[in-house]
Amino acid sequence: MELQLLRIREATGDTILNHPQAIYETMRAEAHADRECLWVLHLNTRLMIIDKELVHMGTLDASLVHPREVFRKAIINSAASIATVHNHPSGSLEPSSEDKVIWKQLKGAGELLGIKVVDNLIISCQGYYSDSERKVE
Repeated sequence: MELQLLRIREATGDTILNHPQAIYETMRAEAHADRECLWVLHLNTRLMIIDKELVHMGTLDASLVHPREVFRKAIINSAASIATVHNHPSGSLEPSSEDKVIWKQLKGAGELLGIKVVDNLIISCQGYYSDSERKVE
């Protein structure tokens, strides 16, 4: 029998994502996607990116996602926390009722797993909406 150790991924840069603006700046290019996409940023205990994962690519105005897809790789990466980011190709920064429902589900799942959801952002070419700030920038 061979002993295998888990490979722990280290942060890939030196940017600390301790504010919604920092998350937005990191993800600004993705705001230009022509369909709704959802990314998950896997973060270490210092809020530095371990990995950026495209979890789902949807349609022009919808992206369906389930907590199991959001947290699967975060668990593998031993992430301490995550931030979710999705774009609105329409340019609107207002969260839909579906956005609010999934954000609530993700926070609950994160609590069960011990992986904090530090923020959920909507991004567009006009700026961002932060669930943690509950305001448009």
